[in-house]
Amino acid sequence: MVDGIRILSRQLLARGRGLLEKISFERRRYDGRPQSMSREVYDTGDGAAILLYDPTRSRVVLIRQFRAPAFLSGGHDGLIEVCAGKLEGADAEARIVKEAEEETGFAVHHPKRLFEAYMSPGAFCERLTFFIAEYSPADRMSDGGGLEEEDEDIEVLEPTFDEALAMIDSGEIIDAKTILLLHYAKLAGLMRSAADER
Repeated sequence: MVDGIRILSRQLLARGRGLLEKISFERRRYDGRPQSMSREVYDTGDGAAILLYDPTRSRVVLIRQFRAPAFLSGGHDGLIEVCAGKLEGADAEARIVKEAEEETGFAVHHPKRLFEAYMSPGAFCERLTFFIAEYSPADRMSDGGGLEEEDEDIEVLEPTFDEALAMIDSGEIIDAKTILLLHYAKLAGLMRSAADER
């Protein structure tokens, strides 16, 4: 029992790219009353995400890839996102550097860790560590695109910062981690937008 929470049972429902369990809890509500609850929890492991940005040219690196859940629930044939990946036991910084190089083709130097966040804590255990890093055209190592052996089919995009922000407003970008990092870049003043010039 931890802080008034006790796990009564755990039932494994599925094992695939993660563990899907049905877990029964007993807990003390915030008003002190007891509560019993049962939840399905999916643990796919923690991950990391990074926004590569070029302040000189006011550009960012984004990727487009097929996401089965987004297709099944909304008919989207691809999502525009920042680079991200599962940690798979690795350190978050080391993993996101490798992932960014595989997916975007750009070498990553001196990533800055920003924060950690649960993206959908109602059902998923996944916690993401968020990073930013400057890049320039000279950092290109390859065309990117991900690893074919991992069934990755990634299109690398390099919109201006204004174009990326406009894609949020138009609904073209609907990925939460991407929206978070682009708005962080705006609030932190990492790049100037056309609106700043007025």
